[in-house]
Amino acid sequence: MKLTVIGCGYLGATHAACMAELGHEVLGMDTDRDKILALGAGKAPFFERGLDELLAKHTASGRLKFTASYAEAASFADLHFLGVGTPQRTGNNAYDLTDLFAAVRRLATHIHRPAVVVGKSTVPVGTAPRVADILRGKAPAGEQVEVAWNPEFLRESFAVEDTLHPDRLVLGFAGENTHAETVLRQCFGKIIEAGTPTITTSLATAELVKGSANAFLATKISFINAIAEVCEAAGADVHQLAEALGHDARIGPRGLRPGLGFGGGCLPKDLRGFMARADELGADQALGFLREVDAINNRRRERMVDLAREQLGGTFKGKRVAVWGAAFKPDTDDIRDSPALAVAARLHRLGAEVTVYDPKALDNARKAHPELDYADNAFDAAERADLLLHLTEWPEFTGISPERLATRVTQAKVIDGRGTLDPARWRQAGWTHRALGRP
Repeated sequence: MKLTVIGCGYLGATHAACMAELGHEVLGMDTDRDKILALGAGKAPFFERGLDELLAKHTASGRLKFTASYAEAASFADLHFLGVGTPQRTGNNAYDLTDLFAAVRRLATHIHRPAVVVGKSTVPVGTAPRVADILRGKAPAGEQVEVAWNPEFLRESFAVEDTLHPDRLVLGFAGENTHAETVLRQCFGKIIEAGTPTITTSLATAELVKGSANAFLATKISFINAIAEVCEAAGADVHQLAEALGHDARIGPRGLRPGLGFGGGCLPKDLRGFMARADELGADQALGFLREVDAINNRRRERMVDLAREQLGGTFKGKRVAVWGAAFKPDTDDIRDSPALAVAARLHRLGAEVTVYDPKALDNARKAHPELDYADNAFDAAERADLLLHLTEWPEFTGISPERLATRVTQAKVIDGRGTLDPARWRQAGWTHRALGRP
């Protein structure tokens, strides 16, 4: 098939490359010309595991191309995926749909023949009918343009895998047995034939699935972090407790990873956007508990600051703190709402001299937080440190020798915010080891 992807940020670029991998001819469209030049050269302007390889493979084969022209996109294909970003609106928790609607309007004016426009962006329920109204009102093809919704469920650092081998495929349509359904089933034919559970539903249900999934995941993470607070007070080990809970088939182990909490460009924003839309619909009481979920998550960062203050004798003044991690999670350079950087910046404001190291996110961190110091490796970050904070669980950190590292620091003290450093190993090497949710 021939298809376009409108908006080539994290979601759109990944979707475009993966659709080419499935055998389609794909044209990615974005108004950022620098981004288009980079993608056209087979290189993503961000780090996502496996994506550059797909981009290079399919730009070289000619199966994947990029443009900054809406007119070219509309003439190239009759199947258009919307991957435009929907950030949190300034001043409140709702989604900002400005860029999404602007893209739909500009695309619509060039659609002269029957087409299917598929939303992938995370949006508040009720957005799809507004997209349909814009297309009917502005597209020369008018009523011959159908709208469908196909929410994404990508995990950063697993986005390629999650696109090509999803754990479910959700397809939302305005009616039953539509032309849009026939087109999308053809588009995703290889994925469906592989046995992927495929749910065909209404537009409203499809829109709600992504927000509901992220709200549930956030609840699970915050639940185990709330239990971590109880464990600290009781002298229990939250990691062992989480392992025991995970063996219950009704609960499962995924998402029960206690630590510093969640961040990134999706989960916090989607949680708050989901609550904001519920408020607008008059269903705010039903989701009131999600406010505490959000509060628990933010409290983990303050708890890390409190533990650091305790380890430094009650003050940050004149103290050197090494921070391992800047990305919100490993295997990405995404620092949006990063718990690690939030803690680092907070310690700096409280008077500490903070040096940060991250394997992939240093350039983004430097731009966002020029007030912090940065190092090119984990050992240099810890040079003459009074305290080490492990805040992003990159695999390289677990392989570092605590014995070697002890020779570089002023005080051998570490707080593990992610629970992946071996407490026994670090204590045997002479370190004072503390961790969230552990005695």
